[in-house]
Amino acid sequence: MDDIRIDTSDSETLAQGAYRTLRHDIIAGRRPPGERLRIGKLKTIYGIGPTPLREALQKLSQDGLVVAEDNRGFAVADLDPVEFADLNVARTAIEKEALRLSLARGDDAWEARVVAATYIMQKEDAALSPLLEKVPDSWERANAAFHTALVSACGSTWLLRLRMQLHDLCERYRRASVYQRIGARDLAAEHAAISAAVLKRDAARACTLIEHHFARTANALAPAPKDET
Repeated sequence: MDDIRIDTSDSETLAQGAYRTLRHDIIAGRRPPGERLRIGKLKTIYGIGPTPLREALQKLSQDGLVVAEDNRGFAVADLDPVEFADLNVARTAIEKEALRLSLARGDDAWEARVVAATYIMQKEDAALSPLLEKVPDSWERANAAFHTALVSACGSTWLLRLRMQLHDLCERYRRASVYQRIGARDLAAEHAAISAAVLKRDAARACTLIEHHFARTANALAPAPKDET
């Protein structure tokens, strides 16, 4: 069993630290879908008392990452392709609007951020291999930074806030989707095409590419068609 001690800052309570750490582990897949989150087990793993853990689990259930089971405690929410498809509709709409505004308002500093994020993304895409057991954390960080850079000049705090909330809810689905399709998608080509359209300020093409990019991720988790033969 892996032991993880929760570190908290001076301004962070134990419950907040437990929430932050559990949330990260659920999104990253360290606490897999369906896992029963028993307080006794979590105390051993994270080195924190039951009260902060219960507070954290209650908050995670409000986020939709954890489900409360009648008289049975908590469990990590399952991955539901139908829910992911719905989340993806909302996420795509928000992302495209933020992208349109960013292309209209972006200055030279924004372009430099996009170029730098694209360079790192290209290196991480090139390092992906079908033999990997999971997508590296370095790729995850580069992917998040790349997409964030594209919309960083949109100028709307609320759009960016809503985007981040949807991103967090989608992330554990996306991690599973990318892992399932390593080698089946040319992610490097997808990212390069998006970056090129963005730097040309071609909003229509950039938004279309983003929509297709997100849709491929969602489709990777769609239930396989039944064999009718």
